[in-house]
This record gives sequence, structure tokens and C-alpha cells, in this order.
Amino acid sequence: MNVHELALAGLNDHRLFTTLDLAGTFAFAISGAVAARKRGLDWFGVAVIAFTVACGGGVLRDLCIGAVPPAGLTDWRYLAVAMVATLMTIAANKLVVRLTHPVILFDSIGLGLFAVTGAQKAMIFGHNAEVAVLLGIVTAVGGGVVRDVLLNRVPVILQRDIYASAALVGASIEVAGERLGWLSSGRTWVALAACFALRYLSLRYRWNLPRSSRHDSKGAD
Repeated sequence: MNVHELALAGLNDHRLFTTLDLAGTFAFAISGAVAARKRGLDWFGVAVIAFTVACGGGVLRDLCIGAVPPAGLTDWRYLAVAMVATLMTIAANKLVVRLTHPVILFDSIGLGLFAVTGAQKAMIFGHNAEVAVLLGIVTAVGGGVVRDVLLNRVPVILQRDIYASAALVGASIEVAGERLGWLSSGRTWVALAACFALRYLSLRYRWNLPRSSRHDSKGAD
């Protein structure tokens, strides 16, 4: 492969990363906006929650890998995408509500997108596989945690739902595929599909992680 082909491949990878990152921002912004509307917040509050959810995980990731200032705060596209998603949610609320569990749907989409892009960016900055997987999870769940805290709810990752585990699967596939030399676009879509499918199926069929029983807790006390 010559220099021109290498440059073209890098450009295509960058475009794919940016596209997926903005798509995740859009999905999480809708998730945050819908959740904020259900809590009865005004339009400004809805916009704040939407932007925080959309960019919170990415900002945490960028701070961890030293990509400062974070892209979510310096790149106008992230703010624009979050605000467009917010306006669409406000203007087309009836359409959004018709979707089955809209918050869960868009949250699941954003989860897969951010798990992959979080791992990708960590690898781009030269971090090892373990760091890439961990930051993929942080990117995926960070915004949802901030949303739940601001809306005074128990964060999803602290409940029985398969949430962070799905992000772990997606990030791990992305990192493993990169280490094994899989085609960039191929491994990305496989990782996205695996993360989303695990999250969706766990909700549909009520799969949950095991937890300690009350009897065990009393015994420990």
C-alpha cells in the first residue's frame, strides 16, 4: 500500500468516526430531551439536559486521553446536532412519543455508537486495548449517568438492566477487531450491532444480571 492509499484509508476512518460520533450525539440528545420533557422541564432545561447527555460521555473520554479541550465543547457540530435533536423532539413530540419506549430506543442506539467511537478514539491516541475498552464504556454510559443524576433518578448502570455490559461487548469487539486486522468498517458495524442487539434483546426478554439476595445482604450485616 502506497502513501496515497494510506492517507485515503486514514481519511475514510476519520470520516466514519466523525459520522458515528455525531450520530451517537443525535441519538443521546433525543434520549435526554425526551426524558427531560417527561420530567416537566422548560425548553431551556430540555436543551441543557439534551446537550449534557449527548456530549457528557465524550467530554469525559477526551479528558481521560488528553484530547483537550474536548471536541464536544470546541466543535460546533456537536452543539448543532444536539440542538437540532432537541428542536425535533419539542416540535415533533407526538411522533416521538408514538415510538415504543423512545428514551430506551435512542439510548440503546447511542450506547452502541459511543461504545465504538470511544474505543476508536482511545486507540487513535495510542492507548492500549484495556484503556480503549474502558473508555469505550465510559463514553457510552457517561451521558446516561449524568442525565439520570440531573433528573434525580437511579442511574441505569446501577440497576439490574444489561447496559454497561452491552457497551463492554461493543467496545471489546471494536478493539479486538482492530488488533486482529479486521476491516475498519466491517468490525465497526459488527460491534454496533452486537451492542444494540444485546441491549434490545435484554429489554425485550427481560434479561438481567444476577444480584445478591436480601438474605445474603442481611447475613453480611
